[in-house]
Amino acid sequence: MVSALCNLSVSEAAALIAQGKLTALALAEACLAQVERREGAVQAWAHIDAEQVLAQARACDGAPPRGLVHGIPIGVKDIIDTADMPTEYGSPIYRGHRPRSDAACVAAWRAAGGIVMGKTETVEFAVRHATRTRNPHNLAHTPGGSSSGSAAAVADGMVPVALGTQTGGSTIRPAAYCGVVGYKPTHNVIARAGVRPVSDSLDSVGLIARTVRDVALTLAVLTDGTAPQLDVVSGRERRIGFYRTPFRDRLDAASASALEQLASALSRSGAKVEEAVMPPGFELAWNAQETINEYETYHTCAYEREFFPELLSAELQERLAKGARHTLEEYLTARSSIDRWRGTLNDAFSRYDVLLTPSAPGEAPVGLSETGDAVFNRVWNALQVPAATVPIGRGDKGLPIGAQIVGPFGGDARTLAFAELVHRTVAG
Repeated sequence: MVSALCNLSVSEAAALIAQGKLTALALAEACLAQVERREGAVQAWAHIDAEQVLAQARACDGAPPRGLVHGIPIGVKDIIDTADMPTEYGSPIYRGHRPRSDAACVAAWRAAGGIVMGKTETVEFAVRHATRTRNPHNLAHTPGGSSSGSAAAVADGMVPVALGTQTGGSTIRPAAYCGVVGYKPTHNVIARAGVRPVSDSLDSVGLIARTVRDVALTLAVLTDGTAPQLDVVSGRERRIGFYRTPFRDRLDAASASALEQLASALSRSGAKVEEAVMPPGFELAWNAQETINEYETYHTCAYEREFFPELLSAELQERLAKGARHTLEEYLTARSSIDRWRGTLNDAFSRYDVLLTPSAPGEAPVGLSETGDAVFNRVWNALQVPAATVPIGRGDKGLPIGAQIVGPFGGDARTLAFAELVHRTVAG
């Protein structure tokens, strides 16, 4: 029974707690038991204090419900500030650092009655240097990054939902590698106050959960909104642009086949699926994203590179060296380019409700020295539009494969509704 509780979705657990059929304490104990069983292998947590978790749970059980997620634990990526736990940003520079306040998204979760389970492992400053976290489906493989611990913890039943962030592909890719649902909302829909910045133009708070419904519920909690109606999209007369991107040659055969099968299944359900074609030169948006990311990361890390260069990883130092070579003119040109391509994407969304595209080049790579290629994610961050990944199968090595659904700016409800449609289609 205890092990079954740790596999409940957010929606299921919240309903049981509201009905008096489950206590926050029992749910917390089940999640902590799973951490005890598996953390030595998966290594998803940068900080977790069992007594602190249990104290929060007891307080929830002793108080009237405060909101939609009363008694539900969440994992918090360790670049997101928490007042009662260390926040070390994945860097030895900040070992033992204790912020004075919660990030806005953490405060919103607590205000809705939620429990903070602990801090999940992150790549150094959410940039590139890999963490110790392993993919729970195969410990010899990366879980992806930079939201490594958040994806692994949710996939392994340690916590039902987790906060991540995304600058390039740091929520969508690890969620796809770990076989769970990931969501990167429209830029700034979830407040970023109290989140360590990497690239202000690109950063977003991301969500990782086991179901699309859980993502929708969490989004509602963090935005003081209402959960999107996911059943409003049927397959019929819905327009899906199948966008293979200019980098389709980087997609492995198993992932390509799974996406083709999904597109066919959506067509059979009544959706109108056609190949999406962007104007010549759209691939330059990827180059512009990289320029913006490198330039802004260099300036964001001014304090650390000036006073603690010896404590920065080789990977981050390489990224900062690239950023130092970009001039202000190059940066502003890249920003202007993205603004123009945003108009191109708006034109595409006059023809399609959403785009279907790869979440990652394939299964999670073997080894822990790198976190995978974000080539299929980066441009959507630059264009500031919402994107979701949903698991659609397994690759040749038995690891998960995801499909990415991209929506128009501000089209978060639509994007999640189509993600749910994909989930139902895959489930049969």
